[in-house]
Amino acid sequence: MEAPHNSPAAETAPNPDGTAPAAPRPAGTDAAAQDAGPAAPAEHAGPAEHAGAVPEAVTVTLTVTSPEQMRELGRRLARVLAPGDLVMLTGELGAGKTTLTRGLGEGLGVRGAVTSPTFVIARVHPSLSGGPALVHVDAYRLGGGLDEMEDLDLDVSLPESVVVVEWGDGKVEELSDDRLRVLIDRATGDTDDERREVTLVGIGARWAGLRTELG
Repeated sequence: MEAPHNSPAAETAPNPDGTAPAAPRPAGTDAAAQDAGPAAPAEHAGPAEHAGAVPEAVTVTLTVTSPEQMRELGRRLARVLAPGDLVMLTGELGAGKTTLTRGLGEGLGVRGAVTSPTFVIARVHPSLSGGPALVHVDAYRLGGGLDEMEDLDLDVSLPESVVVVEWGDGKVEELSDDRLRVLIDRATGDTDDERREVTLVGIGARWAGLRTELG
């Protein structure tokens, strides 16, 4: 595990013609990626909500069996995301957080490939079609101090972007009362099992229709 930087780095994905992009906003890193085979994830759960009230949390559980399915889940999820959405990804190294984010980037139609950069904490991927930018943050190397997260100015980017934070638990919840937590569980130990259980927890009224929207 790398030691945290003294100050977070920022980077904006380059233009397709290789020219320098406009002044960057906060930018993101990634943790682990995979690539392979076709198919679509199988959905098999429902919302958990308080009776008689707008649900505070909606839970959807999915099973994916390949990196390509994880990527496709990202594309599906991108269809329901909007400017101002905060997505928090949780899962151990190699679980597929970056693969999911790559699918999100494809679904949002942003500039630049979503990768696992070595020297940046956050990366901005501007939209190629007038939609929201993708701000991809890797909080893994941050020491957990709120000051480090505030240096990224995520609160400034959030209203007009989709902000995706890997390893953000306990660090970015204050950015929004409405947020989507994505927990990726994989088989532990020395195994090549590609099966993943993905639990999406929509917190706040924004996500009341999550299960229907993902259908």
